[in-house]
Amino acid sequence: MFLAFDVGNTNITFGAYRGEELLFTSRIATDTMRMEDQYAVEIKNIYDIRTANPDEKPEGAIVSSVVPQLSQRLCKAVKKALGITPLILGPGVKTGLDIRIDNPAQLGADLVAGAVSAVARYPYPCVVCDLGTATTISIIDKEGHMRGGSIHTGIQTSLNALVDRTSLLPQVSIDAPKSVIGTNTVDSIKSGLIFGTAAMLDGMILRIEKELGSRVNVVATGGLAEEVIKHCSSEVIYDENLVLDGLRIIYCKNR
Repeated sequence: MFLAFDVGNTNITFGAYRGEELLFTSRIATDTMRMEDQYAVEIKNIYDIRTANPDEKPEGAIVSSVVPQLSQRLCKAVKKALGITPLILGPGVKTGLDIRIDNPAQLGADLVAGAVSAVARYPYPCVVCDLGTATTISIIDKEGHMRGGSIHTGIQTSLNALVDRTSLLPQVSIDAPKSVIGTNTVDSIKSGLIFGTAAMLDGMILRIEKELGSRVNVVATGGLAEEVIKHCSSEVIYDENLVLDGLRIIYCKNR
């Protein structure tokens, strides 16, 4: 058994694998104010509750992180909790991904893991849409090269900014209203968030296909993807654990 940790700006997604089988996943809130002992206690408790045999210790772990100040802290927490030192996804780690951007070192670890998983599991050219704190779009060309992408404000981030910067607009749940044409403030906000994001994805996919000169396969992941892609005109595959599975592949390459 080995563990994979995807440290995002909002959540740390934590999964356990035995070979290619994903045994369980859990989420921990990302909080840069928490100390390694606090994370160690939470990781140990989750592991003991969710694994069938708490006495079975994992053989290793891998961490991808877009929160640099938490990377080493989480690794120390995993070491304290389970007695293993995780591999941190970064420069020098074998991924098998051919990255064709201006500075490959700038590519976020989560985007690397998602692209590795997409290359292994889906036909290309392929577009990976990750809807989290930010909405990112990654493009894999017909040769399987990571060509680059685009970064957009995430849905929850947009909502928080809207509420914080206006006097009268309220926080709302992130789900689709019955109609694109909102007849009240709450439904109007929801329409913009859900239908607006879906329309943006559709438009970006069309532009990407025009630049590549071919149709693309589209895969979506991230906490808000499942709600949004139901309203896309494009055909989009939902893959909840795309990034964790990419980390599994990378872990196996470096074991």
